[in-house]
Amino acid sequence: MFKKPSIIIPEPVQIICAKLNQHGYQSYVVGGAVRDALLRKPPTDWDVATDAHPENVQQLFSKTIPTGAKYGTVTVVIDDALIEVTTMRRDANYSDARRPDYVIYTDNINEDLARRDFTVNAIAYNPSTQQFIDPFGGMKDLYRRILRTVGDPQARFREDALRMLRLIRFIAVLDFQPDRQTVAGIQPELITYVAEERIKDELSKLLVASSIAKSLELMYTSGLMTQILPELARTAGVKQGAYHYWDVLGHSIMTAQAIQPQLHLRLAALLHDIGKPLTFSEDENGIHFYGHELIGAEIAQNILQRLTFSKQLQNQVSLLIKYHMYQVHPHSTDKAIRRLIHAVGKENIFDLIELRKADILGMRHNPRQVWEYYQNMISRIDALLKAADVFTLSDLALTGHDLIRELGLQPSPTIGTVLNYLLELVLDNPELNTKPQLLALAQEYISRSC
Repeated sequence: MFKKPSIIIPEPVQIICAKLNQHGYQSYVVGGAVRDALLRKPPTDWDVATDAHPENVQQLFSKTIPTGAKYGTVTVVIDDALIEVTTMRRDANYSDARRPDYVIYTDNINEDLARRDFTVNAIAYNPSTQQFIDPFGGMKDLYRRILRTVGDPQARFREDALRMLRLIRFIAVLDFQPDRQTVAGIQPELITYVAEERIKDELSKLLVASSIAKSLELMYTSGLMTQILPELARTAGVKQGAYHYWDVLGHSIMTAQAIQPQLHLRLAALLHDIGKPLTFSEDENGIHFYGHELIGAEIAQNILQRLTFSKQLQNQVSLLIKYHMYQVHPHSTDKAIRRLIHAVGKENIFDLIELRKADILGMRHNPRQVWEYYQNMISRIDALLKAADVFTLSDLALTGHDLIRELGLQPSPTIGTVLNYLLELVLDNPELNTKPQLLALAQEYISRSC
């Protein structure tokens, strides 16, 4: 995996480490940056460990932010770079399964590494000597592609319960295998001590990884899914019709794997059938889930709200789930496609097609056939959008002001009723979208209604 260990340190980090060394302090690059550099992946965040205390760090550098001074962390600003500099420490007791009650500073890098979560994250690099400090075999685990806790798994997870979900996330992001003892140490009930917002952040990072199926399966078998997403866990074992290879949970996981790694798409795919357990029925004609998309959209909205996702994302995911059963195929009429675009919005139509495509792939269908099936739909939607067809009220050649000015209507809900009537007509007959024709149709509708 890596022939000769080496790290290219960015200049801001070099400046920080050199200045700490010049004033008699130790400095090491630690954490994910070391791990990613050894994996030949470009690090995104750089962290420095030192025996300098927070107040010493603040004195040495002109621009700092006391981001976590209570726990020894000061963010040093060099040009536009933000580098976290943390005093090496031994953690004390954890009473809330989240953070230490207090910290004990140390000048021993091995003691600092001993408090970290996984061995692959417990490697330090000394820029001045170009040496690695690896007391827990993290480099060997990197080579073996193994995720293993530093020391006793149960103790590490009790210290910070979010580490259990971080394990799940790292499996997806790094494409590593978890150590058996580490998996056995998972205590799913501890995750209840973790704030929903922290869970949301980890879940979001997990879902945009390239390969997520294995992680989601472990999330279920470990019991974490039951704690975090009980609604999704309840889809396990729910059988489906003849077209499906997996149960509802298995199908949902494979659908999420099949869709593009964008958060809203992955969430929609993972939760798209979450209403099936509540709508299950079976008769002589087979298994049915009537209305599961409507119930599922509501359940998904509640889940995402609970996990503190933004309102915009809640609405986006809920909308895709609500309409994911719309059948679109090469033989669909232009009228049907225009109505579908009207229902979901021009900004969401291609996402819906992606969800439909992933849904079919999640049934174990031939990928090439599915791609060819939907490519025709994408081309037709593109053509309708480029033709400037009418999909919303704003696309009409007539406005509410026109109705007031030309027909003498007073501002009232009647104007909205008339415009929606005209939109319904134009969705099926776009050639009617001219101002004179719409005025005539509006006049006729008003006369008939009165």
